Amino acid sequence: MSLSALSAQAVAALPAADDGSGRTGHFPPSPESFWLPLVSVGPVAITRIMVIALISMLALAGWLLWSTKNATVVPSKKQWVTEQAYSFVRGGIAEDSIGSREFIKYVPLLFSLFLFILLNNLMGIIPPFQIPTMSRIGFPIALTAIVYVVYHWIGIKKHGGLVGYVKWMIPPGIPGWLLPLIAFLELMTFFITRPLTLALRLFGNMFAGHMLLLVFIVGGVELFLADSIALKLVAIPAWLMAVVMTAFEALIQFLQAYVFTLLAASYIGGALADDH
Repeated sequence: MSLSALSAQAVAALPAADDGSGRTGHFPPSPESFWLPLVSVGPVAITRIMVIALISMLALAGWLLWSTKNATVVPSKKQWVTEQAYSFVRGGIAEDSIGSREFIKYVPLLFSLFLFILLNNLMGIIPPFQIPTMSRIGFPIALTAIVYVVYHWIGIKKHGGLVGYVKWMIPPGIPGWLLPLIAFLELMTFFITRPLTLALRLFGNMFAGHMLLLVFIVGGVELFLADSIALKLVAIPAWLMAVVMTAFEALIQFLQAYVFTLLAASYIGGALADDH
């Protein structure tokens, strides 16, 4: 897709608004700017984001089935790509964070999380989608909920029930007068702070990156449509910055998928540890 087409799409994504002077613009964006329903039936809607998530899931499942079908000892190119991604999660994330004794059973979960988040993040720069699924808070919350249930369930089983799990959270040797404060902080960390930051980190980075790209792209369009020749020329470096920021955003998208998966693995590994 050309830069001009991308600019047109970005502008079209924002509803026009009258600033009171008779001139119609696209700023500031309203909450409706981020609501993209394709089909609505009463309170139920199918949004563009939902469709992108479905497409990414089907594409990912199709690739994994296609690349691993008729797998051989000497891998084909497509099998090699999948194996490299699997080895990266298996050895670089799961084994290092969970430990060599018990990590293997959690690799499928971590591998699925990493690929799903990565592909949905990359949807922010892949035409014609160009919006990251994880820039909608509901998706990071859903993935975080899965990790939340898994690592707490593991901890409860490992430490002999909920009471034993809670006791394990509190470091030994705490003075009695300090115990209530430490217990409160530890419970806040395990049950609230961890899931909250896990979801918000992914959401915030994807949302901010998408908005930054829109600033340069839509800003370039506004400058190009201005009456001044000088402003039209300024549109060119704005679009060039959009290209540079797209490459930078791709790096951030990969890092956020990696960080989310790494933290999920570290929480699982922590729940399996004998000592706090």
